[in-house]
Amino acid sequence: MDYPGNLFVVSAPSGTGKSSLVKALLELDSRLQVSVSHTTRAPRGQEQHGREYWFISKEAFQQMVARGEFFEHAEVHGNCYGTSRQAIEERIQHGEDVVLEIDWQGALQIKKIFPNAVLIFILPPSYEELLQRLNRRGEDSPEVIEMRMRNARIEVAQAKFFDFVVVNALFESALFDLKAIVHAQRLKYAAQLRHKGAVFRALDLC
Repeated sequence: MDYPGNLFVVSAPSGTGKSSLVKALLELDSRLQVSVSHTTRAPRGQEQHGREYWFISKEAFQQMVARGEFFEHAEVHGNCYGTSRQAIEERIQHGEDVVLEIDWQGALQIKKIFPNAVLIFILPPSYEELLQRLNRRGEDSPEVIEMRMRNARIEVAQAKFFDFVVVNALFESALFDLKAIVHAQRLKYAAQLRHKGAVFRALDLC
């Protein structure tokens, strides 16, 4: 399916800084909209219902799965996450650029449905640094951190299936790289044809 809007999918192991990078990107790029996913996990810190996630019960989540309301859904660290089909389709059909923050399983599911989706994987500079970031975050028990570190090795191995990889060693540099990917996607021939049709027609390119 070819829609006028772009779909960017960002994945990373927990603690890599994915959410902070996407938040900063949204503040810099007014054309980019975030899609809020559903999850069965409890809110962390200052997270709010409908802003970071739609926080719902496992029963409600399973009902949405049964009704086919998710483009993708997966269980991550014992909690369920899903991306609303209607929310994505409506936005990109109207030419909006949408960014999703989801796990690698969901990202690869999205790619099958939207071959034009741009998959971006955020890597930590090392496993040692990732462990330090999880400890500094102060949100998880030692047992949960241990589980996240085990899962991180599985998650990092999936980076080869993504279109782009950004290493978040220095936040500002990683943000610059993320911005460059979004900008480059908008400059592709098909995207320019969609958004600057008058110029292409004037040059007899369509």
